[in-house]
Amino acid sequence: MVFLMLQKQNAVSGMSTPLLHKAYDSNLFKEEGEALIAQIAQHLEDTVSGSSNKVINWKEPGDEYTFWKEFVSQDHTTASFFKTVLERSIHTHHPKYIGHQISPTVPVSALATLLSAQLNNGAAVYEMGAAAIALERLVVELFGQKIGYKNGDGFLTSGGTLANLTALLAARRTKASTNIWNDGHDKKLAILVSEEAHYCVDRSARIMGLGTDGIIKIPVNKKYEIDTELLEVYYSSANSNGFDVIAIVGSAPSTSTGIYDDLDAIAAFAKAKNIWFHIDAAHGGAAIFSNKYKHLLKGAQKADSIIIDGHKMMGTSAITTAVLFKESTSSYAAFEQKAQYLWEKNDDPEWFNLAKRTFECTKSMMSLRFYAIINAYGIQFFDDFVTTLYDAGRKFAQYIKEQPDFELALEPISNIVCFRYTGIEGDLNDINQKIRRILLEDGTFYIVATTLRGDYYLRTTFMNPFTTATHTEQLLHKIRTIVLELKTSQ
Repeated sequence: MVFLMLQKQNAVSGMSTPLLHKAYDSNLFKEEGEALIAQIAQHLEDTVSGSSNKVINWKEPGDEYTFWKEFVSQDHTTASFFKTVLERSIHTHHPKYIGHQISPTVPVSALATLLSAQLNNGAAVYEMGAAAIALERLVVELFGQKIGYKNGDGFLTSGGTLANLTALLAARRTKASTNIWNDGHDKKLAILVSEEAHYCVDRSARIMGLGTDGIIKIPVNKKYEIDTELLEVYYSSANSNGFDVIAIVGSAPSTSTGIYDDLDAIAAFAKAKNIWFHIDAAHGGAAIFSNKYKHLLKGAQKADSIIIDGHKMMGTSAITTAVLFKESTSSYAAFEQKAQYLWEKNDDPEWFNLAKRTFECTKSMMSLRFYAIINAYGIQFFDDFVTTLYDAGRKFAQYIKEQPDFELALEPISNIVCFRYTGIEGDLNDINQKIRRILLEDGTFYIVATTLRGDYYLRTTFMNPFTTATHTEQLLHKIRTIVLELKTSQ
């Protein structure tokens, strides 16, 4: 009798509770989902049209934390929670968002992300993510064809930082004189990189154990390109100091300036020294799809590896990055414990089990974010997107040059424009810092800033294809108004 009672209790305890049934109720999902889609659609209409007054409703971090601490202490409907998040988030779809390098997501890519989030298929193991993995290979093949890789391969991973690290690990596995993955370091390794390269390259090198001295930063020339005339000097100096230089990294473009390095010249140097050539094209690699601007990536087909973010210049939702290799076998090198030369060229080392090649042991269905756009609009969308934004950057630069109270930091070649206000006496660095801070707190526009050779510049990145000359004229008018107020308050 006692045994039967225990059995009955266990059976009851193993049953799904009413709360669990509610959490997975399809009708509730449909109701709340339709409400959310309606909210997002209205948000999209308000922001893209510019009828929404502000890009950002700036609050100090402590104030924002206090708000949410109070919010979570109360009961809210799902609709209320979503609505509050929308209201208190930066609006990347607003045409006056001209700040960080994040795409205003193409709605169909957002829908694909919703689908993948609900399916929750892990795309690192084929049995768990068959559709996403097969689509991923097709997306990677498209990238390879556009770059000009004849025997290339690759995969998608979670962002440019992880992508750069993976590519540099492959470089270390291929070019280092010993098997560091198995045996650890026995020699000082180094990479060559522009002083203007994104900080994640520096971070990747440190994670790999190269240390400060193993990150050899090459000065840029007057155009802010890596100075290829200095490569031999820095390479020889590194060798003299006992370093084994395994790789050189080109930027396409650098984050601060939007300037592309001379990829052809870097490729020639890498070949002469038998070192790995990697390109960080997280921001500007998508220019391979632009008939007008693909020349900026001349020489990319010679690189051993290249990364391209979808969530920057291709309109996908974050976070989605392609890691591409000139040789198929190289895409397995980062985590391969056996020498890659053991594989015959035509062997197929389970391309469909992506965990062998990526950091992620559980990987989201990123390929859906890319392919949803391709399926809906074709690859012409990427040409239209990149070309429109790069054109906008150049037009804004030309407009700046026509203004007597503004100046460019350099002639831009992409959608990144660095400029500053000069029509006032005093410390221009301090004045432009104040302008940027007031713009942030006002929220009508969102731009960022950078420091180049010790000088502080305002920095715009044209990410929204609906940002027009009218918006940029309004931006300069806003800055002039701020300066006038600063003068009055002095």
